[in-house]
Amino acid sequence: ANKFVHEETGAPIERIQVPVVGGHAGHFTSASALPLFSQDRYARRIPEPRRTELIQRVQSGSTEVSDAKKGKGTATLSQAYAAWRFGHAVLSGLAGKRTQEFCFLKSNACPGLDYFASKVTFGPGGVEKVHPLGKLSPEESKILDEVKGLLAEDIKCGLEYANSTELGLGSPKASAA
Repeated sequence: ANKFVHEETGAPIERIQVPVVGGHAGHFTSASALPLFSQDRYARRIPEPRRTELIQRVQSGSTEVSDAKKGKGTATLSQAYAAWRFGHAVLSGLAGKRTQEFCFLKSNACPGLDYFASKVTFGPGGVEKVHPLGKLSPEESKILDEVKGLLAEDIKCGLEYANSTELGLGSPKASAA
């Protein structure tokens, strides 16, 4: 999302901070990921119709990368970068440097969903604060309703799977751990 805003506006990429909330449902699409372009000062300069197109581009980014690799791979570098950012935020927080990052966790950040990716503050005790979504544009609010439906189904399937495995949430071994 930040890269797309940089490409559209020419703004310095290190100053662009587009929140991406929701989830990552789907194998080659992230239709449940919602970039909140209205919450970044540079992205707000982009006309609303184009921002809506960029939301769809973010959601289909994995397909775009796979196509660029001619079907011989997925967006592994993006996934590795996201994992590094998450790990860095958690470890920095545990070391006493409060750090904010987005992650998918159990929270009440989005009414109607038990799990949601949103901004959190990590500190010495782990997650210290789950931040509210903030103000959304009318288009983002509309897309959020679609995202919630996709995520609800994805969460349900994930919990059913977790409960059906030997080390799943409901297994005696997981409870003892």
